[in-house]
Amino acid sequence: MGTVVMYSAVSVDGFIADLNDQPGPLFDWLSGGDVPLDESGQLRVSQPSYDYTRDYWDQIGVTVVGRHVFDMTDGWGGTPPSGVGHVVVVTHRPAPEPWPADAPFHFVEGVEAAVTRAQELAGDRLVEVAAGEVGGQVLAAGLVDVVRMDVVPVVFGSGKRYFGSVDAQHLLEDPEVVIQGSRVLHLRYRVRR
Repeated sequence: MGTVVMYSAVSVDGFIADLNDQPGPLFDWLSGGDVPLDESGQLRVSQPSYDYTRDYWDQIGVTVVGRHVFDMTDGWGGTPPSGVGHVVVVTHRPAPEPWPADAPFHFVEGVEAAVTRAQELAGDRLVEVAAGEVGGQVLAAGLVDVVRMDVVPVVFGSGKRYFGSVDAQHLLEDPEVVIQGSRVLHLRYRVRR
């Protein structure tokens, strides 16, 4: 089964969006460099960010998100983001009407079932879980193997927390990766078992 990775860009004080679900400058690093990150050429990062991010993106088989993120993005128009093969949506509601039957989106109730489905779909590729409420629930369930953060030099003061409303202590190992990009610090930790 694929490794489960919790991921998001995050402010220095631990927020992935403000109280209005706006990411502010959290993704500015994706357009501030000189190396194209994807075929569109719209995403341009520093060389260290390219080396770290491109390799990660190429390994993702499935992304797990909550219904809130799915609704905010209008389901990415039925096409998973960043070339990901499938998206598993944690929700108590069915797919929206109308929704293309052939879109590689799977609507599952509960984080445990969502991770199980994602791992089936991913095979030996990575399962990416979006940070926030769903990511925090997956961490609390003991299903996260790795925490990845792209820390951006901004302080929000309040907003949507990276780990959601997790209310228990979870230990991480020392950072496996610390890479300085332009306007971002890439960090990767294994979850201590």
